[in-house]
Amino acid sequence: MILLQCVNLTKSFGAETLLDNIKLEVKSGERVALVGRNGAGKSTLLKIISGQTSYDSGEIITPKGIRMGYLAQHTGLESQRSIWDEMLSIYTEVIQMEKQIRRLEEKMANPAVYENNAQYEKILKEYDELQVEFKERGGYQYEADIRSILSGLNFASFDYSTPISSLSGGQKTRLALGKLLLSKPELLILDEPTNHLDIETLTWLEQYLTGYKGAILIVSHDRYFLDKIVHKVYEVAWKEVTLFQGNYSFYLDEKAKRYELEQKAFEKNQEERARLVDFVQRNLARASTSKRAQSKRKQLEKMESLSRPLGDEKSAKFSFDIDRQSGNEVVKVNNLTVSYDGSKPLFTNLNLQLNRKESVALIGPNGVGKTTLLKAIIDKVKPSDGTISFGSKVTVGYYDQEQTQLTSNKTVLQELWDEYPLTNEKDIRTVLGNFLFSGDDVLKHVSELSGGEKARLALAKLMMKKANFLIFDEPTNHLDLDSKEVLESALLDYPGTLLFVSHDRYFLNRMSTRIVEMTSEGLKDYLGDYDYYLMKKEEERQREELRSQREASSSSQEEQNGSDKESYFLDKEAKKRARKRKRDIETIEKEIEDLEQEIEEMENKLLDPEIYESHQKAQELQEKIDTSRLKAEELMEKWEELQLEEDQ
Repeated sequence: MILLQCVNLTKSFGAETLLDNIKLEVKSGERVALVGRNGAGKSTLLKIISGQTSYDSGEIITPKGIRMGYLAQHTGLESQRSIWDEMLSIYTEVIQMEKQIRRLEEKMANPAVYENNAQYEKILKEYDELQVEFKERGGYQYEADIRSILSGLNFASFDYSTPISSLSGGQKTRLALGKLLLSKPELLILDEPTNHLDIETLTWLEQYLTGYKGAILIVSHDRYFLDKIVHKVYEVAWKEVTLFQGNYSFYLDEKAKRYELEQKAFEKNQEERARLVDFVQRNLARASTSKRAQSKRKQLEKMESLSRPLGDEKSAKFSFDIDRQSGNEVVKVNNLTVSYDGSKPLFTNLNLQLNRKESVALIGPNGVGKTTLLKAIIDKVKPSDGTISFGSKVTVGYYDQEQTQLTSNKTVLQELWDEYPLTNEKDIRTVLGNFLFSGDDVLKHVSELSGGEKARLALAKLMMKKANFLIFDEPTNHLDLDSKEVLESALLDYPGTLLFVSHDRYFLNRMSTRIVEMTSEGLKDYLGDYDYYLMKKEEERQREELRSQREASSSSQEEQNGSDKESYFLDKEAKKRARKRKRDIETIEKEIEDLEQEIEEMENKLLDPEIYESHQKAQELQEKIDTSRLKAEELMEKWEELQLEEDQ
């Protein structure tokens, strides 16, 4: 079933066309990605599809009643409710149904109703239909679903009565995502959902979306995430979209192959046209060959003239260099403790050392203190205890994920030139051009820039510093896929030392020579890339599992060796209990059978006119039935417990 069709959609801003004749289709159960450069129009297209933004022409076709759920970039959940109450608001109708079910149960227990057969049957029918719908809409599990989503999004340790207004921006964004997932729309539209997620939460989201029953349309710059989730890619470039059937890696390979074939076809077309033009020019004036030349000219006029393949748009071009090399020891963190306002320490007694030319990734869950550690190293946060010392000739450059080092009321040109006033304007403009700020772009105010543009400007400032120790806090957060690859290539050739925090697993794997895992217990080193870290973590998990099994086995063996006599009596006692349990099961089964027969007989008596015409007799009999049912339920619970023990 086709859930969404975009037919010849066009969107312009003033005289500039952003999207032109867009054709896009999403079917039931599909996982579809939109990829492309920052500014290509991906987010605008999602806003158009979700009804947040208008379009100039074309058509959006969806089946009647289809539910879409849309999560925009940087969308935080703004609410005066608590975490739990806000999540519960998704199930308002289900909760009302539950209340209605309780009301119907009360009615059915009312003698005035169950004595009126027609009225009782009517209410019973409504009750049955409501229960079916209640079950289909998750009525028996909605609280469990809420807890599961909150736990997956790293809220398991929170007090669910916490007001949402007291949370951070990142936490509000995760809650907005959680609320959308709980609503379970047929088409889930997500714009950069992996922002503000740590690796553990990101892994959970991947698993959740893999099992999601609805269709998904997603914009993401996380390459691992795209490879695991999607099987259909639309590339947004040059105002158009192009379809690729496969995941992100397939898209990259197929795009390169298509470009190569299109380039060869273009070159062959150009050569053939040139050959025909040359033949016509040489032979048209000669009487002996004029006729053949005219034929070739007609052939040339009919021949399709292929356009040169557009290929990729212009990429940023930069590299990081250093003024001088540092000594072998770059930085040493010794017994570092950081507290805020005298409260409980965020972390205590951390020790870390980096040597020249190392590329160290600092990973760990959100809130554990990674950014604070980086800020302590660059002296933006004062430690409560411990020391930080730098080696000889170390110069530090810092990239802040929030770009707080940029001045909002300055132009792009001023922002860079004021930092390096001795550099002439031409060289400043050349640097900005390498970071894709050309023409009037350099006169934009910083406050007008997108997240990706601010990131490129911050990288330009960092590049010009020529520091030999670079510290990055989430450098890929606002970059498109192409800019990430350019940054990775630049850093791979960087001759200095790197320390960085990132949740981008592809970036981690490509850049790191050492992984430092930060937990509430401290720092732990893994000498290798991210794949090596994952392998070692799995080995640790398996060793821990094996150790637990051995301890359990050893404990069991010691008990057995300690007292064979005790073991004999325990075994004898166990067999005795098993025989008794079997007798009890048989006895309970007989009692339940007798009670069910007794209930059936009493229910038949309720149909006797002598009984149901007498309110007192009917009430007395109904009370007996209720008592017998309660006893039967209690016996059934006991039978299930005994049966479970028997199975074990």
